[in-house]
Amino acid sequence: MKILLVGEYSRLHNSLKEGLQALNHEVTLIAEGDYFKNYPADIKLNRRFQKGILKKFKVAFYKLFKLDIGSLILKQQFFSNAKYLKGYDVVQLINQNPLGIQPKDELEVIEFLRQNNTKLFLMACGTDYVSVNFAYNNPEMTSVLTPFFKDKINEKHYKHVLEKRSKESLRLYTYLKNTCNGIIASDMDYHIPYKNEKKYIGLIPNPVNMDKIKYLPLNTEGLKVIFHGINRANYYKKGNDIFEEALKIIEGQHKDKVKIIRAESMPYNDYIKAYDEAHILLDQIYAYDQGYNALEAMAKGKVVFTGASHEFLNYYNLEEDEVCIHAEADSRAIANKLEDLILNPHNITAISKRARAFIENEHDYIKIAQRYVATWTKN
Repeated sequence: MKILLVGEYSRLHNSLKEGLQALNHEVTLIAEGDYFKNYPADIKLNRRFQKGILKKFKVAFYKLFKLDIGSLILKQQFFSNAKYLKGYDVVQLINQNPLGIQPKDELEVIEFLRQNNTKLFLMACGTDYVSVNFAYNNPEMTSVLTPFFKDKINEKHYKHVLEKRSKESLRLYTYLKNTCNGIIASDMDYHIPYKNEKKYIGLIPNPVNMDKIKYLPLNTEGLKVIFHGINRANYYKKGNDIFEEALKIIEGQHKDKVKIIRAESMPYNDYIKAYDEAHILLDQIYAYDQGYNALEAMAKGKVVFTGASHEFLNYYNLEEDEVCIHAEADSRAIANKLEDLILNPHNITAISKRARAFIENEHDYIKIAQRYVATWTKN
């Protein structure tokens, strides 16, 4: 099978590509790398006008002409590779905005892919019209909009999320819903909003390449190392403020027992190495399920504070805090769970081993690639 994967912002498509290649499929990945994270791709697009005077020029140009010059240039780069983007059995989009450009430009890209290839599948992964609209209409549920509802982020600074509810975004999603062969969710955070949507065909867990991520047995003697990775642009969105409050509590109570590592906005390859010495990793708060960073950390055997809701536990038939720690939006609750681990290091060792086993059983990249192939073939 010849497969084109479009877009990347978590290493999901890279790992899926590796699993598909292990099954002897021909795979091409086209993406722009997701800003500073710089994920690899076979056809790498270059996002411009992101810093300094060029960014100011882009903003001024948009105000004058209502055109996003960065989006136009990225679209132009895509079409300059058009001859390499035809004739695939399957095209899969990481999101309804796989290149992260303006909806009308994204629509041109997707129409081209639909017309020049056999099947088109959409991933429910990341913010999009359905997930953001669902969150907006269900404010009592934990979601990417929870910090907005709690007035931690104002409308101006959350524009990039809220605009997913725009008419242009709806138009793009409607086109995809009507023309794609199926929609696949990557975890519970997208399964829940999409489960009643037309063309939704189910959840396939994120693939993790276990051959590239070695389990690191934890030595729990001495200081317990806690790693907090911060993406400054998503500071409140990921609940970093609550993690910081919890760490202040721990530093005040157990300063002689812990070492805390804080890292900000690092490229992917640097990030995954930075937490190697950690026992515990603080990932995100407003989630039902684990994102990709959490899964890779669990594969290494870290005890990860992340999304592990009752919905997630029921889906995988797990007990609370069995393979990771559910991070509540409560700094005292997080500090209490951190304290329990610090004072009972045997629990760190036990969760570490179970975390690795869970990834091996539920997220192995070759097994997941087989599920994708079966789903693509059936639909």
